[in-house]
Amino acid sequence: MLDLEYTAPAPKVIAGAKHDWELVIGLEVHAQVATSAKLFSGASTLFGAEPNSNVAFVDAGMPGMLPVINEGCVAQAVRTGLGLKAQINLFSAFDRKNYFYPDLPQGYQISQLYHPIVGEGEVLVELGDGTARRVRIERIHLEQDAGKSIHDMDPNMSFVDLNRTGVALMEIVSRPDIRGPEEAAAYVAKLRQIMRYLGTCDGNMQNGNLRADVNVSICRPGDYEKYQETQDFSHLGTRCEIKNMNSMRFIQMAIEVEARRQIALVEDGKEVVQETRLYDADKNETRSMRSKEEAHDYRYFPDPDLLPLEIEQAWVDDIAASLPELPDAKKARFISEFGLSDYDASVLTADVANAAYFEEVAAGNDGKLAANWVINELFGRLKKDGDKGIADSPISAARLGQIVSLIKAETISGKIAKDVFDIAYTQDRDPEEVVETEGMKQVTDTGAIEAAVDEIIAANPAQVEKAKQNPKLAGWFVGQVMKATGGKANPAAVNTLVAAKLGL
Repeated sequence: MLDLEYTAPAPKVIAGAKHDWELVIGLEVHAQVATSAKLFSGASTLFGAEPNSNVAFVDAGMPGMLPVINEGCVAQAVRTGLGLKAQINLFSAFDRKNYFYPDLPQGYQISQLYHPIVGEGEVLVELGDGTARRVRIERIHLEQDAGKSIHDMDPNMSFVDLNRTGVALMEIVSRPDIRGPEEAAAYVAKLRQIMRYLGTCDGNMQNGNLRADVNVSICRPGDYEKYQETQDFSHLGTRCEIKNMNSMRFIQMAIEVEARRQIALVEDGKEVVQETRLYDADKNETRSMRSKEEAHDYRYFPDPDLLPLEIEQAWVDDIAASLPELPDAKKARFISEFGLSDYDASVLTADVANAAYFEEVAAGNDGKLAANWVINELFGRLKKDGDKGIADSPISAARLGQIVSLIKAETISGKIAKDVFDIAYTQDRDPEEVVETEGMKQVTDTGAIEAAVDEIIAANPAQVEKAKQNPKLAGWFVGQVMKATGGKANPAAVNTLVAAKLGL
């Protein structure tokens, strides 16, 4: 983890009828591993295929079928662990988690309870207001995903699609270090950002490729500090788990409403029961799904079909050597190398594709000017045109870089540049060709500009007297000169000449 200076945010405080209460939150994030094949079979992981078309015999739980570990899934888990500055365990093992559900054809899930592939790590979650929370990662383990039950195709029957069955998941388990709904959403967003940089998970929450189980409890002010000192969970309230959250907004809403439910129970003299709950976004409420199971309820035991997984340190070192520059390091470099503000650097590094686009625009250019054009002009236009992503930009980084270079060289003014940008964006034309053929070059000839200034001053003697009394009115002359020259006059030269001619 980079040695960054930060201030921890204050915990979220909710006022109950009798007392103030603080929130304590831990998350279990399930991230689909970005591989073309499943964890223990060669079946495709492609999303959107016909139901039950991406199912191998072992996924379907056919008798006599034996799982075979996908080395690519292991490598991606190691890569993720390294990206989170976590301990990589050279020895890990798979266990069977036994439970019945229609979309789990084997009758068990292969997971890692006792010996996970990745141990303790940490994530620095910046909150955009100068504060940041350091969230500890307890573990990352590999496991199979289940299938999908479909209940809305027939009024009397449910259907099962096993395409997801056996797809590799990384379950990233945090410590209860998160203290508010906004922090929880920011934590999930930071994990998604890091994994996208690493290429280990695409983070698509809409497709279910990234989901979070959120554990929420409440405590009185001061009790969390006692827990931190002793690591004794008795200082914290009973937690409830909200399952399968796939929206940043819903994560925040669910935490808020669940915390208030728990506060109302405790202040009414009742107990919070440890259980698994679901969030109903339409009613903005959580409701009980099942009592919270413990490990013994699943009858875990080592999977007899899989040997313990032993990897070599040299293999881990090779993966570490191939890691890309990660978001925190890239942000710090953008600030130091290009002179960007913390905010601009955060915006540009939020997505790996955006960061790469900016770097190409900024190459050999003024970094701040490049950032301004990428963030304000390009991102603004993409959002206006249907919230497009950078991959759908009609203007390449090379062409936007040309526009920035033309401004820097004073070939065009910032105002003319916006017209050039619009033409290049909508007509797929080269900016330098647009400036040349459309006669958009900036007028830098001081003689021509001086003639325009003299003409405007001679024609407006009353305005001259007003400007001499109030120098702020000199801007009117600047505007008239720019208008007279079709916006092509160099603004700095115009300002200098107007001030000199008016004796200001």
